[in-house]
Parts: sequence; structure tokens; C-alpha cells
Amino acid sequence: MRGLASILLRREFIFLALAVLLGAAAVAAYWASRATVLTVAVAPRDGTEPALIQAYADALAKQRKEIRLRTLAFDDVRDSAEALRDGRADLAVVRPDVDLPDNGLTLAILRDQAMIIAAPEGSGISRFPDLDRKRLAILAHRDADEALIRALLGHYGLTLITSEPQGAVPPRHVALVEIAEADLADAIAHKRADAVISVIAPTAPTAQRIVDIVQRASRTQKVSFVDVENADALVARMPRLQVVTMPAETFGGSPKVPAEDVHTVGASYRLMARSSLPRSVAADVTQHLFELRSGMANVTPAADYVQAPAYDSTVGATSARLPIHPGAVDYFEREQQSFIERYETWIYLIAFLSGGIGSAAAWVGQRLSRLRRERVEEATDRLLEIRREAQDTSDAARLQVLAREIDDLAGEIAKHALERPTEARTLSAALIAIDAARSTIKRAIATGRTGNATAALSEDMAGPTSAAAE
Repeated sequence: MRGLASILLRREFIFLALAVLLGAAAVAAYWASRATVLTVAVAPRDGTEPALIQAYADALAKQRKEIRLRTLAFDDVRDSAEALRDGRADLAVVRPDVDLPDNGLTLAILRDQAMIIAAPEGSGISRFPDLDRKRLAILAHRDADEALIRALLGHYGLTLITSEPQGAVPPRHVALVEIAEADLADAIAHKRADAVISVIAPTAPTAQRIVDIVQRASRTQKVSFVDVENADALVARMPRLQVVTMPAETFGGSPKVPAEDVHTVGASYRLMARSSLPRSVAADVTQHLFELRSGMANVTPAADYVQAPAYDSTVGATSARLPIHPGAVDYFEREQQSFIERYETWIYLIAFLSGGIGSAAAWVGQRLSRLRRERVEEATDRLLEIRREAQDTSDAARLQVLAREIDDLAGEIAKHALERPTEARTLSAALIAIDAARSTIKRAIATGRTGNATAALSEDMAGPTSAAAE
């Protein structure tokens, strides 16, 4: 009997353990889903983007948002674009005119850049063809900027030279000379540079300083800016660029610098997400970026330049030359999914698992209750068997063994009743069986069929018949 009970009990514990593990797994999956960790590839190292993304990551952690960022730094935007393309990153800082990953969709524009070419007034430089045989000073020589300058000069039939020529610049060529900011004024004064070129945000402090240096180097204290004619046609040929208009007075208002609007072209550094990133996650990343932008600006001024990409309609946003992620569009148009819509799968799963776990727990409880009842019932059946055997035996030794077994069964039933809830009907039947078995043995002793041996046994059986049960 004990062996069978042990096997049944072991099976119940296995089922209970499985139910507990299932519940723990469901809870762990739910909590793990609340914090989404995304890897973002950041470049270039010498740009403003690393500090911006780090400020964003810190703000997300400080505000305990459901998004977390893990940064992956690269030297060049080509590398960050490649990381997004091959799946090493979920987000990436990308400059589309340098390398546009085929699985990248825009979330936000981190920095808009314009090609600014400024020269002292009277230099005769106001259009791209005027750059023929001129020297252009550049403060920070980046490969991405050089590629853009080379492409634009090529559009006008000019060839870029990246090493300073010893003599005059050959016809149909333009020399690009790297000069430190501190040496720029002297270089212009001594004709080592005819103009300065920079691919930069027009509102950046560095752009303001460059224009101020050129203005002071001019005898008339005026600056001439190169205007890109037919910029729209140029962008049509190079669709990863964009038309940029610098309004009059961008660099000052007395006198106005520039005196009138200047049209040029530029590129942008964008935060892009892989196209397979869920819409809800992309919407959260975009939302938090713009909501936390003001606080991030206290850490890095680059946060002030973050802006939403322009588009006319939802269809236009997702089918543009530089498509916008549908999740970002959801945020821009305030069509983000509600809590129920976003987590309905988890809600249904938790409800399903909770119901299953509750049913399993109820089933296990019923099985354990039944097992307890079965153990008392088995003891009761054995007591009735002892009563029948006592009626038919005249062996004093056997009666003594049966009496001890009755005591053992009574003790087991009493212990079981103390440790676990037991149905009153089952316990009452067991007590009646104990009394009946003891009464039968007493009658056998009273008949005198067992001789002198039963006399001692009769003394052992004296006392209340339900003492063991109590």
C-alpha cells in the first residue's frame, strides 16, 4: 500500500513542478518583453553623433523607458551602414549619400548639412564654374565630405585635386587644401586659399566662426556665397542629396549675411532602423527621441538639430527616395497602437496560461485530496480484513499481531488526520473500523478460545476503543 501511495505521490509532485515551471516561464517572458534592448551603430567617431546617441541612451535608462540602447562605435558611416545591413545592429547612424543600406528606414534626421562655399567679396566666386583653378580650404577633411565635393564638381566638369599643387592649379581643376581654423585668415590673406568649403549645418557654431573669418579677411567686410544653380536638377541626378536653402541673415543681420537666400545642396545624418523592426518598437524609439530631446540638449548641443523628416502623406513617407519607417510615421501622425493593440498577444497568452495553470493547480489539488482519501480508505479496508480474520482465528499469537497492526493503523490514520485535511465521512468510517476490529478481538478473548495466552492480550486491549484515533 505504501509503495503504491509513494508512486502516486511522486507523480503528483511531477505535475505540480511542471505547472510551477510553466508559470515561472510565463512570468519571465512577460517581464523580459517589457525592456527591449536595441543595438545602435554609431559613426563617425569625430562627429557629434556619438555624444548625441550616448545622451539618448542615458536618458532612456534614467527615465526607465521600455527601450534600452547598446552602442556599437565605428570610425566611418560606411561601417555603421554595413552593420545595419548585415544585422549586427537594429539602429544605425547613416549618411545616405555615402552608403544607404537596403534594409534601412529613417526614424529621424539627426543633423542636416549644407555645402557652404564662402569667399571674400571681390574674389569673383559666386557660382560653381567660378571655382575653376581655385584653391578651396577645408577645416576637417572627411572622406564622406570629399566624396560629396568631388561629385558636385564633377557635375560642372571640374576635377578635384586633394593635394596642394606646387604652382598654379591646372585648368578645369579645383584644389582641396586642409587648413586649421586658426590659420584660415592668414591663408586667405596670402592667397593660399581662395575660398573655404565646409559640409556643415548652417546654424552650427563652427559655421558661424568660418563665415566670420572670411568676412574679416574681406577688404569690404562682405562675404560671397556660391549659389548652386538648378539645385533641383542636381538632386534629381543624385537622389540621396537634398536641396538646402540658407535664408538671408543666417549668419548675421547687420549687414545681412548672406544678403539674400542662398541655394545649395546637402546631405543628412539620419537615425535609421532595420525595416524588420516592429512598428511599435520603432514608434517608441522615435517618440522618446523627440520627447527627451530638450533634456539631451543640456548634455550635448547636437540634440537641438534633431528633426523629423519632411513628407506630404503617409504613402509619400513610405515610398520616398529615403523612406521613413512606418513606426515613425505612426508617431508623427499620432496613430500609435494602444496598449491593448500592442500587447494583445501577450495578454491573450497570459490569460491562456493563467487559466491553464489554475486548472492544473485545481487538478493537482483534487488528485492530492483523492490520494489522501485513498490512503485512509485503504487503512479502513485493512481494518475490516483484520476484523474478519479475528473472527475466524483461535491463534493467540496471531491475534496479538493483529492487535498491534490495529494500533499501527490507528496511529497512521490519526497522524494523517492531523497533518492534512480529511473528509469527515472518511475519518468517521475509519474510526468505526478501528472500534469494530478491536471489539472483535476482545470478544475472541472473552470466549476463552485462546487459553492463558489471551488473558495477557485482554489486559493489553483494555481501555477506550477509540484511544488510538484520538
